[in-house]
Amino acid sequence: MKKFLSVVLALACTLSLAACGGSSDSEAGAGENVTAKVIEHDLTNEDYAFGVDKTQPELLEDVNAFIAKIKEDGTLEEICDRYFGDGEPTAVESAVLDDSKDQLIVATNAAFEPFEYTKGDKYYGIDMEIAALLAEELDKELVIQNMDFDAVCLSVGQQKCDIAMAGLTINAEREEYVTFSDSYYAASQKLIVPSTNKDFDDCANADDVVAILNELTEDVSVGVQAGTTGQYYVEGDADWGFDGLPVKCVTYKSGALAVQDMLNGNIQFVIIDAAPAAAITEAINAVQ
Repeated sequence: MKKFLSVVLALACTLSLAACGGSSDSEAGAGENVTAKVIEHDLTNEDYAFGVDKTQPELLEDVNAFIAKIKEDGTLEEICDRYFGDGEPTAVESAVLDDSKDQLIVATNAAFEPFEYTKGDKYYGIDMEIAALLAEELDKELVIQNMDFDAVCLSVGQQKCDIAMAGLTINAEREEYVTFSDSYYAASQKLIVPSTNKDFDDCANADDVVAILNELTEDVSVGVQAGTTGQYYVEGDADWGFDGLPVKCVTYKSGALAVQDMLNGNIQFVIIDAAPAAAITEAINAVQ
């Protein structure tokens, strides 16, 4: 896991809410070393897929066949174990873009550990390892284009890249730009709070968590990674089936920056995909 920069752990005050039978944390944690914790309940249920260039139906067929293959032969499970289990992540290198070569150009946002991230000039992550194997299967040279998340599908839609591999949740809005492959991973959104916050501790399920979130006001700020499902969840979006929350949504280039800002006391909560939530909190808490 990436180790992030040290976090300033000063919270000016801790938000006091009525919990599901829990107690207010307005006075909790005085003098306590504040870290980040993930609330265990899934706020959503989603499917990740790859976004393929609409003008390349043959690539879509190849990608779907490849997904079925790595699911069946255990390769996908092995890759996931390198990030969720005891395995060792494999570095992936990107070739230089060259129109004279037969290349697979992958659009990603390498700030979404454990699906895509960087160490030095090398890429790591579940999606990146799949991308490397897919390029090999297609006998193409792999080129990875790292960009802001909200540009990933657009770049494929404009035929600047062949495929988007960036922890993408299947959604009709994104289908304006790409054709989604078959799903390869089941995901969800989760809530991250400061360790001093006790308001969600007694929640028995996601409905309890959502009930508390819906009692908040716009004085409360919730951080999200820009362009992700988390932003649509907080702001509300009919196409996604999200009603939104009565809070201020604050966008960041990465979930890690959002969590750091929460621990700095500038926002109260963060909502992000479950796997990145676990990776981010583990990395940040390890340096406390």
